[in-house]
Amino acid sequence: MRRRIVIAGAAGRDFHTFNTCYRNRPDVEVVAFTATQIPNIDHRTYPPSLAGPFHPGGIPIEPEEELESIIGSRRVDAVVFAYSDVSYEYVMSLSSRVIAAGADFVIPGSRDAMLESACPVVSICAMRTGSGKSQTTRYVAAVLEAAGLRTVVVRHPMPYGDLAAQAVQRFETFTDLDRHRTTIEEREEYEPHLAEGRVVFAGVDYEAILRQAETEADVVLWDGGNNDLPFYRPRLHLVVLDPLRPLDVGRYHPSEANVRMADGFIVNKTDSATAEQVGTVEAEARARNPKAPFFRATSPTRVDVPDLVRGRRVLVVEDGPTLTHGGMAFGAGVVAARRTGAAEIVDPRPYAVGSIRDTFEKYPSTGPVLPAMGYSDRQVEELEATIRAVDADTVVVATPIDLRRVLRIDKPSVRVRYDLDPVEGRELDAYLLAALSES
Repeated sequence: MRRRIVIAGAAGRDFHTFNTCYRNRPDVEVVAFTATQIPNIDHRTYPPSLAGPFHPGGIPIEPEEELESIIGSRRVDAVVFAYSDVSYEYVMSLSSRVIAAGADFVIPGSRDAMLESACPVVSICAMRTGSGKSQTTRYVAAVLEAAGLRTVVVRHPMPYGDLAAQAVQRFETFTDLDRHRTTIEEREEYEPHLAEGRVVFAGVDYEAILRQAETEADVVLWDGGNNDLPFYRPRLHLVVLDPLRPLDVGRYHPSEANVRMADGFIVNKTDSATAEQVGTVEAEARARNPKAPFFRATSPTRVDVPDLVRGRRVLVVEDGPTLTHGGMAFGAGVVAARRTGAAEIVDPRPYAVGSIRDTFEKYPSTGPVLPAMGYSDRQVEELEATIRAVDADTVVVATPIDLRRVLRIDKPSVRVRYDLDPVEGRELDAYLLAALSES
């Protein structure tokens, strides 16, 4: 009898867990994936071309809300939990739902799902979404490239479209972004690397991705999404700490696992946090991992046209995931607007339409800022409509990409940029290079 399981996920680690742990097992039948966190990723099929010989018809992807019904109707033996950036309370509540429905609840370890690479891997992960992992990845890549090392970035998955076509995606130019019909969230992660001449891989089948990336790289950089664990076994595992949420180290999955596994910590946003917050997040991390060194960093913001912000009523558009499942009430845009002297930050919530209004209802912790949601053409249109409706003088675009390339904004607008600026840059650079020189 094949053991019947469901893999609960969010179009990322769930597929990787299946590919590495279950795809080639004749004793297991994955009867469904369930989906949450990201809109419009359910009611699809994990395709036969990726599902392997024991799932010739593919695997349905269904809403997590229907989990109890799936367990009962399909005689499910176990539910495997495979997504990240969720509170311990959420994890245990889901486990109670599963147990009450009559199945086992399984949280797999990292050993079987971490692939070995022929190249050294540097993984950059974080304690929460929005900690500054992406800007840290860009900094690390620049240090390695300055030392003459070819770096290729492999990004945590965001396969929101045709899964078979997205099995292995290689991005080298902005044209590749259009060719792959990338969402705003994907562009936010890929574009800054492409602008610096760096190749980015992403997709669904991360073993196939790794084998192709290895042919182009001296070092593979794992750019981890959410606060997930790396898919590749790292030579060096860096974890970004966010002092604005210092206690989340011990409250979110898999934040604590990342912290305990870390070889080194980047304490970001020390220019925005208080000394007490910085001390608290370092103490929380040190209590769980006393051996890893700490490197403090700031995240300075730059506004391209300050006069359009100073004294004006502004609408701030922030990185979507930071505000949604990241749980932040604001991001770099609010920090920049306040530092530049904005007269008022206009609350977009009364003006929100369609799925943007639904996003605010689903994530009530979001403050008076607009998350850059753009997972579909319709949602992009609703984001544009919300911006048009807001009564503001200026739009402050604080996403990692210039949204004006993909949105029609009918108001004066400015761009906010932010990069990692280590307080002890030479020490961090030496640490990175020394770790890669070890045999």
